[in-house]
Amino acid sequence: MKILAIEFSSEQRTAAVVESGGSGPAALLGRAVETGTHRPLALAAEALRQAGCEREEIEVLAVGLGPGSYTGIRGAIALAQGWQLGRGVKVIGVSSVEGLAAAAQEAKWTGPLDIIIDAQRNEFYLARYEIGAGSRRELEALRLARFAEIEELARGGATLCGPGATQWFAGARELQPDAGVLGRLAAERRDYTSGEKLEPIYLRETAFKKAPPRRVTT
Repeated sequence: MKILAIEFSSEQRTAAVVESGGSGPAALLGRAVETGTHRPLALAAEALRQAGCEREEIEVLAVGLGPGSYTGIRGAIALAQGWQLGRGVKVIGVSSVEGLAAAAQEAKWTGPLDIIIDAQRNEFYLARYEIGAGSRRELEALRLARFAEIEELARGGATLCGPGATQWFAGARELQPDAGVLGRLAAERRDYTSGEKLEPIYLRETAFKKAPPRRVTT
């Protein structure tokens, strides 16, 4: 089974083609990466080119749902929705935080990790995992945390990691969401969904003020 994974939740945007089958992990066939751009179709096309794979061969689209760049995640979801409508492929959404924990495991990091992602407004998304040689376990579910709380964790010796983490905290580890890791996670799952049901992981309540009715003058 060939899977196209798209992970646009950070400034580093990636797309990858993986192939599952047999008892081992899914194999990475092709991977494309760009930073600071927003070209979902171009990245997907480059990943397919590297994999020597045609669009018709893709059976599953895996999407990183964040949290992170709202624009990037929305672009990834839109691509998956259009692809499903056009090709009838299966679609699956995966937490980008779960992908970060899996990336740490692949990098052979061990012990408790505090994964942080910039949430703006002087806040971070925070989740804690225990990483072992062959396992990863969520210790604390994803939530919003104030900057001061993350500072306190850093002072206490916590291992902080995440996209851009080194910009804020000395001793933190840089860790970027990656489509290759996302694709391997998707290969282990079967909780497919309709593209129209995909939603970004966004912990804040949506709040907006309705514009007043337009004044009509004569």
